[in-house]
Amino acid sequence: MRVLIVEDEARLAADIVEAVGASGFVAETSADGEEAWFRGSTEPYVAIVLDIGLPKLDGLTILKRWRQEGIATPVIMLTARGSWSERVEGIDAGADDYLPKPFRIEELMARLRALVRRGAGMAKPAIGVGMVSLDPRTQQVTVKGIPVSLTPLEFRLLSYLFHHRGRVISQSELSDNLYSLNSERDSNAIEALVGRLRRKLKADIIETRRGFGYCVRQDFA
Repeated sequence: MRVLIVEDEARLAADIVEAVGASGFVAETSADGEEAWFRGSTEPYVAIVLDIGLPKLDGLTILKRWRQEGIATPVIMLTARGSWSERVEGIDAGADDYLPKPFRIEELMARLRALVRRGAGMAKPAIGVGMVSLDPRTQQVTVKGIPVSLTPLEFRLLSYLFHHRGRVISQSELSDNLYSLNSERDSNAIEALVGRLRRKLKADIIETRRGFGYCVRQDFA
C-alpha cells in the first residue's frame, strides 16, 4: 500500500520514509507542491502526509484542489505553526487529521495506521479473517495464533487484500499499490506472490476470480 509523503524538509522526510517503510507501506516522497498535487491527483495512495509550508504550492491549496477534484484519499496535515485557526482551516479544507510540528514519529505512524484502518471500515487495530490475524502495528501475521514469517511484499499484499475485504482486486490494482512508481513490474509477479502467500498461510482465504483478480470474502468465517 502506497503512502505519499509531501515534505520539503529533507531530514524529516527521510525519517518519515523510514518509519512508513518499516510499517509495511510503500513510501513515496515529493518536496514540490505542484508535483505533489499532480501525483495525488493521478496516482493511487492509501494515505497522504501533507505539509502546509511547501514551495510552489502550499498544502492547503493542494488539499482544496484534491477535494474539489473528488480525490478522497485520507490526508494528515503537518504544520510548523499549529494555531487553532489553522487547524480549523485545514479540517474544513478536507484534512482527516492534523499534527503540529515538532511531533514524535511514533504518533504520526499511529495516526496513519488509524486513517488507513478507518478508510477500510475497520475499528480494531488487528484484522482477523478466519484463523488468520494481521496486526499492522507489529507487522505480525498469525494463523491459529502461531506467527507466520512473511516478506515485506507478502505482508503488503495480504494487508491490501484484508483492508479491501469483499471486493475483487485486479492484478493491475495490486501492482499499482504494492510497488513504488518507478519499480519494474512483472505481469506474472502477482500470481507468484499470491501462490507463495497461500502456501505460507495454509489457509484458503484468498479466492481467485478468473479474469478479474483476487478476493478475500467479507463474510469469511
